Amino acid sequence: MVHRIAVVALDEFAPLDLGVPGQVFRSARTRDGKKLYEVVTCSPGRRPVRCWAGYTVLPDHDLDILDTADTVLVPGIHGGPPLLEGVIPDELRDALQNRPRIMSICTGAFVLAAAGLLDGRPATTHWADADHFAAMFPAVKLDANVLFVDDGDVLTSAGVASGIDLCLHVIRRDFGSEVANRAARRCVTPPFREGGQAQYIERPLAGPDENSTAATRAYMLAHLNAPLDLAALAEHASMSVRTFTRRFREETGLSPARWLTRQRVEHARDLLESTDLGVDQVARRAGFGSAVSLRQHLHAAVGVAPLAYRHTFRRL
Repeated sequence: MVHRIAVVALDEFAPLDLGVPGQVFRSARTRDGKKLYEVVTCSPGRRPVRCWAGYTVLPDHDLDILDTADTVLVPGIHGGPPLLEGVIPDELRDALQNRPRIMSICTGAFVLAAAGLLDGRPATTHWADADHFAAMFPAVKLDANVLFVDDGDVLTSAGVASGIDLCLHVIRRDFGSEVANRAARRCVTPPFREGGQAQYIERPLAGPDENSTAATRAYMLAHLNAPLDLAALAEHASMSVRTFTRRFREETGLSPARWLTRQRVEHARDLLESTDLGVDQVARRAGFGSAVSLRQHLHAAVGVAPLAYRHTFRRL
């Protein structure tokens, strides 16, 4: 059965945010080309909604279409009452309640928070609006450093292009990495981006004597199955441990250890989906050393054991 995504368009919507779901989810298909998602767009009262970039769209549906949706998605907005005052119309608030899965892109998180859907839950939004968001919604566990947050039935993404990351993550969660990777290729975008949005926060430019950790990250990716300690990595980058750790976090938004674990988990997922290797072999090739360690890290990342993951994500 095709999974229906209902996108809620609001006045002052962000142009890319509104277009991303239709483009990315439409690109998710089985090997024989069968589409896996349907994307529909609605607005309160099916009214025209205006974009800050100077044009207006007329959605095909009103909010009643949400009752038929498997996932509801709220794109970002620029200004307007939800962003500036933390309030939304009762009609919209009521329509967003009790949905099977709900997502936001960028400042769409303000709408979800104003509807009371993020209280006590982890979430993210555009880094430039994070302080405003935190002051307005103190009950939300805001993390402004990540590209997206997956809290099960509620997912939020950071600014603008991170909506692509979130949509690909949802495809990967729903149908596996192979489908998500095909969708990414159709959209001419990386299937997975390293780190979080911390790497995009405005900072003073690096001095001429400061070097990137990119070459060492490439070395780490090529040697995931080998022991990689922090001192050796800093030496590879010709930096002190302290400088390497600081610069690595500036460039990726993560510590070297967290970044390496994430890459190893992704490699293990690919091996579980694309090979018949035993769990012990996958663990060794991904750099976890033992099946026990792989189980612990995979469960922390996606909530399932290796064999359960393989059974789930090799069904297509």
